[in-house]
Amino acid sequence: MSEQYLPGEHPDLRPPVGQTGLLLWLRKNLFSSPFNIVLTILTVYCLYLMLPPLFNWAFFDAVFIAESRDACRAAGDGACWGFIEKRIGQFTFGFYPVEERWRVVLAFVLLVVALVPLLWDKCPNRRQAIWFSLLYPFIAYWLLLGGMGLEPVETSRFGGFMLTMVIGVTGIVCSLPLGILLALGRQSELHIIRWLCTSFIEFIRGVPLITLLFVASTMLNYFLPPGTTFDILLRVLIMVTLFSAAYIAEVVRGGLQAIPKGQTEAADALGLKYWSSMRLVVLPQALKISIPGIVNTFIGLFKDTTLVIVIGMLDPLGIGRASLSDIKWTGLSTEVYVFIAMFFFICCFSMSRYSIYLEKKLHTGHRED
Repeated sequence: MSEQYLPGEHPDLRPPVGQTGLLLWLRKNLFSSPFNIVLTILTVYCLYLMLPPLFNWAFFDAVFIAESRDACRAAGDGACWGFIEKRIGQFTFGFYPVEERWRVVLAFVLLVVALVPLLWDKCPNRRQAIWFSLLYPFIAYWLLLGGMGLEPVETSRFGGFMLTMVIGVTGIVCSLPLGILLALGRQSELHIIRWLCTSFIEFIRGVPLITLLFVASTMLNYFLPPGTTFDILLRVLIMVTLFSAAYIAEVVRGGLQAIPKGQTEAADALGLKYWSSMRLVVLPQALKISIPGIVNTFIGLFKDTTLVIVIGMLDPLGIGRASLSDIKWTGLSTEVYVFIAMFFFICCFSMSRYSIYLEKKLHTGHRED
């Protein structure tokens, strides 16, 4: 005889098999219809054909330590990662002095520390930590360029992944607030401000970034007084920031237009001034809506940092091309491009995952199943 329970005291029963866990995920995502079943089988078959040769080339048959390309070929038919191992310092730091590279490593570690309170709202002592985040740009400037006790290092010696991080992080951090201001200016009721912001945005969006970089590196000198020196890295940072800000402005403007007019009317009814209304009511909602577009612009900006090679700055691609000119390592372009591609993939994929985390946390664009 089954045990009797009072109403509300019956123990929870386990869900039926196939209604939770891995089986449910497989059924809903891979085998939900005849078409999906066929597509899943074809995908598994393609992966079966592609992955074993790829893993053999990249790992099992690869040579990780070698003195030349010929030594790699003699040791195996796989990838010659020995080339990357020999040039990893140059790929990472460019031509930064070897004895001063600790400064670059320290600047990167401090960058992670500075980003934690900005990206993680549960960071312990977050209010105090944000002060360090605000001071970090000055600390990084001092560490990378030197002065005040540190040996000065010219920006012409920057290169590799270090140069990519400097341009990418600076462009992302500086373009977001500038883009927000441009978006607000484009919707301003003051005609001169709206005209200036609109003209700037349309001009920047109508010109390729490579053209702006070329202007910054060569033609800008024609518009400066004779004898004026303007660091080329600083010119690149300014152009990249302005370019990204114009696209951010359009993304944010789309978010602003999606906010119902009743929100601003409610803020006016509460007696909030324009900037208080924007800061407390409108912008938080608009930015939540704009998260996917903003992160997409940041990812595009980060990948576009490779364009600096056309003005003579040696980013990872420039370092790789220069390294392949060594007769000992010619013919290893595949390894170079795969290695650089993995770096960009990790960085861009991390940004996209954080974007998804924010969307779910803020309930923006999150679809309920």
